[in-house]
Amino acid sequence: MPIEMIVAVLGLALLDTLSPAVIGITLYLLLARPHRVGLLLGGYLGTVAIAYFTLGVLLMLGLGAVVPRVDDTVWAWGQAVFGAALVVGSYFIPDRDPGRASVRARSFTMRSMLLLGLATWLFEFATAVPYFGAIGVMTLAGLPAAQWSPLLGVYVTIMVIPGVLLFAAWAALGERTRERFERWQGRLDSGSRTTLRWIVGIAGVLILLDALPAQITITAGP
Repeated sequence: MPIEMIVAVLGLALLDTLSPAVIGITLYLLLARPHRVGLLLGGYLGTVAIAYFTLGVLLMLGLGAVVPRVDDTVWAWGQAVFGAALVVGSYFIPDRDPGRASVRARSFTMRSMLLLGLATWLFEFATAVPYFGAIGVMTLAGLPAAQWSPLLGVYVTIMVIPGVLLFAAWAALGERTRERFERWQGRLDSGSRTTLRWIVGIAGVLILLDALPAQITITAGP
């Protein structure tokens, strides 16, 4: 696999660790301290990861059938334009609507956590720019399933790592984390749109940089 492609995909995965929904719901659960919080959190994070992995497989299989029919030059230019558009568009994302409620867990059961995981997937679907960028990068690289499937697995695992790390900190430190977690939750609620601007802008840069080698090759010719 091209090293530039791997770096781009993993870089986009790291951006996805800034997901306001995953971090926010994890903090909410840990602050609420429900019974079997570790199991409930595992069910939630697992659902998010499985949902994104399943969607990625479907997208990769569908796009894999389309890409070979499109000229490489068109794909390279399309990726470059898309990346540049994301960078520009990140400056026009509006401020957070104060009246918009954050996703919250209403009951602490495994069923509710599974539904909350699916809700997170649907809630962030429209703004999952790094995720769709990574799918596009892997598709354009023409990777076989034996290569893109484990890379996709690594991607969705990285996505939920913040939740795992927050739980590990809570398990190790207990109530000593409460004040810090409450402070983080407050900042997350007030600055989610700012975070989204950064995510979209950096995703655009990574996608654009990944397209540059293809552009150079096309321009240089054989």
